[in-house]
Amino acid sequence: MSEDILNRLVKTIHERRNAPADQSYTRKLLDAGPEKCAKKLGEEAAETIIAALVQTDDDLTSEAADLLYHLLVLLESRMVSFDDVLKKLESRTSQSGLQEKASRQK
Repeated sequence: MSEDILNRLVKTIHERRNAPADQSYTRKLLDAGPEKCAKKLGEEAAETIIAALVQTDDDLTSEAADLLYHLLVLLESRMVSFDDVLKKLESRTSQSGLQEKASRQK
């Protein structure tokens, strides 16, 4: 396993944009638009929080995977490049988290 799985998932999600809607959950989400995708991301975030607080590690792992998937679907629904997200993260690693956060408040 490696971070390559995220890039493969991004590619698969992008390809599902053209899949038959009756055969692809991803396509149904994308067809419903960013609002539906954002709502699903919020639901998965809540489920991840619950799993983190009161469920097993396996439950948390499953919910975290769902959360990542739904984040990638939301990005695709808005046509925001995952590479741009990674570049943003990369740019933030050159300074401490506290410094980076302070710079965004200006």
